[in-house]
Amino acid sequence: FSEVSWIPNKHYSGIYGLMKLTLTKALPSDLSKVIVLDTDITFATDIAELWGIFRKFTDKQVIGLVENQSDWYLGNLWKNHKPWPALGRGFNTGVILLYLERLRRIGWEQMWRLTAERELMSMLSTSLADQDIFNAFIKQNPVLVHQLPCFWNVQLSDHTRSEQCYTEVSDLKVIHWNSPKKLRVKNKHVEFFRNLYLTFLEYDGNLLRRELFGCPSQASPDSVQLQTALEELDEDDQCYDFRRERLTVHRVHLYFLQYEYTPTEDDTDITLVAQLSMDRLQMLEAICKHWEGPISLALYMSDAEAQQFLRYAQASEVLKNRKNVGYHIVYKEGQFYPVNLVRNVALKNANTPYVFLTDVDFLPMYGLYDYLRKSVVQLDMAHAKKALVVPAFETLRYRLSFPKSKAELLSMLDMGSLYTFRYHVWPKGHAPTNYAKWRTATTPYKVEWEPDFEPYVVVRRDCPEYDQRFVGFGWNKVSHIMELDAQEYDLMVLPNAFMIHMPHAPSFDISKFRSSSSYRNCLNTLKDEFHQDLSRKYGSAALKYLTAQRNM
Repeated sequence: FSEVSWIPNKHYSGIYGLMKLTLTKALPSDLSKVIVLDTDITFATDIAELWGIFRKFTDKQVIGLVENQSDWYLGNLWKNHKPWPALGRGFNTGVILLYLERLRRIGWEQMWRLTAERELMSMLSTSLADQDIFNAFIKQNPVLVHQLPCFWNVQLSDHTRSEQCYTEVSDLKVIHWNSPKKLRVKNKHVEFFRNLYLTFLEYDGNLLRRELFGCPSQASPDSVQLQTALEELDEDDQCYDFRRERLTVHRVHLYFLQYEYTPTEDDTDITLVAQLSMDRLQMLEAICKHWEGPISLALYMSDAEAQQFLRYAQASEVLKNRKNVGYHIVYKEGQFYPVNLVRNVALKNANTPYVFLTDVDFLPMYGLYDYLRKSVVQLDMAHAKKALVVPAFETLRYRLSFPKSKAELLSMLDMGSLYTFRYHVWPKGHAPTNYAKWRTATTPYKVEWEPDFEPYVVVRRDCPEYDQRFVGFGWNKVSHIMELDAQEYDLMVLPNAFMIHMPHAPSFDISKFRSSSSYRNCLNTLKDEFHQDLSRKYGSAALKYLTAQRNM
């Protein structure tokens, strides 16, 4: 920053628009060439072709650029328009080939500084950031520039006058939306380019990974290991698809939207951790209203769905104003929902000492964030292995007057507008919480693990990860609680905490589980294997899980 902060700049990119000038110094000294791209660039070809142009440079050429396609540097856009000096129409710096090795040799750092200092005496500030300084430098040293064909930077802005480049559309290689208005520019070709851009955004990124013959590069140790693991799978195994799913390497985009988090001074902060897909998106605003603390969400989506989510988040006043929510996209691949892999992405990217492991279709009680932070101190979580259980309830009503207190919740429970979670279909999942005791409890109480227990808990961030063999529906949370118990975490139920499950249509995966006997058989096989692995890992302490499983 200090290298360029002295330059007055009127461009909307601010100081960031000047950073390209510093690359000879900012990048490693042994890096000889670099391609520099603006973020509003769309490639319609293989970037390897652009790298190949370095070979066409003469011995003296150090910078590769496309001519500016607007009249800006001609100085005739309006009365008294006075641009920085440039060679003819000047050059656009949205796509730059920099021969760093040669630039360092000719003293680029001193040369651009002298150019900027000299011009600023009369110009007072830059209008187009680094582009003005590059052009003033090239005007003085034209022999140093290699002019690229226009199709390597087809520029779209209100000021674009040149039609020449658009005539050879079949040869188009790079689209540059060089305007703060981006897709809304007044250009007669904008619809054509807009359609190209939107097609690119909705393209399934997994298809780009599936080229049958890639570059003849050295295979990485990870890809060799993956290939070996795939070869070891038995294709005749009834559960082949489940096992293969565990080996799938998903594309992940961490921090898909802007994220800001300031750690608290008292080291008690808690991140709400959850995962979701497109069909649960409507829960986000409500969760943000119920939980003011940091949130880490992993979203399982296709490329096109990620774009829909982006538009949804940008249009929502609630989501737009919450910067302490980390959104991480796990891109869809395979035939099962890799629920525990997605959960682990959210868990690993929580930035607080503690995490509240929940599901996105639950609304925490108002004030739960503060109550949990106090409980962390009260139960000395920093020095003890504890999992704080937040009792779960449910409503079958889509419109619910959310209880403001435990007393109000108990009254709704008695009136039948609320139930203990899964009371009708899966009581074992939450029975050990001991709701009868919770009704009158005023202090946290310990409960024992029982088979199929799957409460929602607050734990230290360094807790075990979820077991990724469990995909789709079934046993994904049960296995995690079992491992917490195997590691001797005390399960402590909080007397004044609650969360409520909101109704929604059943997921695709639960429908598959219910309708497919082979799905259910494979889940049982995976359970058995998980038990065996647990026994190997924790020895005799894990025998009780195997015994409990056999007695069921």
